[in-house]
Amino acid sequence: VRRRLEVRGTVNGVTVIDDFAHHPTAIATTIAGLRARMQASAPATGRLLAVLEPRSNTMRTGTMKDLLPGSLQDADLVFCYAGGVDWDVAEALEPLGGKLHVGQDFDAFVAEIVKNAEAGDHILVMSNGGFGGIHGKLLEALK
Repeated sequence: VRRRLEVRGTVNGVTVIDDFAHHPTAIATTIAGLRARMQASAPATGRLLAVLEPRSNTMRTGTMKDLLPGSLQDADLVFCYAGGVDWDVAEALEPLGGKLHVGQDFDAFVAEIVKNAEAGDHILVMSNGGFGGIHGKLLEALK
């Protein structure tokens, strides 16, 4: 099955994973699934960096924004791309505290993710679209 925890590559010990998760229930389930997979590996290492593009119509308009903090809480760091949404992403995701990073400039957003990634980490990219080719850009920037 494509786009369900699909490993797109590993560079310098950082694994980039793609998933179609694009609403709060799917996001929480995907994070839980990856977390379980990470804990089952021997030895369990690294952090889970969740990267979200709120791209569906209901996500862009903010219909489900109140459910997002809870769906992302089990990630170690959260990066949410705020370009193209009709609501204040930073305000809605404020309950995530210091682990939240919000970006509107795509290139700066990619750079921020890479700056925070460490060997052993898993970058989980969640979107229902191509997300500007972010997977390849992350893998290239991690080199």
